[in-house]
Amino acid sequence: MTEGRRGAAVWLATGLGAGYFPVAPGTVGSLEGVGVVLLMNYLPFGRLGHSLAVGAIAGAIFAVGVWSAGRAEVHFGRKDPERVVIDEVVGQMLTFVARPEFRWPWLVAGFAMFRLLDILKPFPADCAEKLPRGWGIMTDDVVAGIYSFLALSLWQWICA
Repeated sequence: MTEGRRGAAVWLATGLGAGYFPVAPGTVGSLEGVGVVLLMNYLPFGRLGHSLAVGAIAGAIFAVGVWSAGRAEVHFGRKDPERVVIDEVVGQMLTFVARPEFRWPWLVAGFAMFRLLDILKPFPADCAEKLPRGWGIMTDDVVAGIYSFLALSLWQWICA
């Protein structure tokens, strides 16, 4: 791979450089995901349009992440390097895929829930992590994002 393509892959995989943050780079990557969803909240979508747009953008970032995270893994010389945070961006976005109106308590709860599930890796996230290269890096966070979405939705339904 040319140096330029490797550099682009690493830059994308590190969440546009957020993965180089010296403390808790995964948390910083998750904050990027929250930021993307919050910015999308200002676009003129209805509830369904917002969910579809967040899902489509998360899907596109997932595809880029499989490619870039796999190359970054080779670049850093270790499996699932902590500097690769594009997976956290996608997983955190999925937590809020059907939540176009935000209230701070739910935003904080969803953020914390995703971080906890990303760290704990409940089944099948633990199995997904074993997939090769970029697939494993990305897919375990997708599972954590889906679990976080379901838990947040249930919690909101109970509290409504």
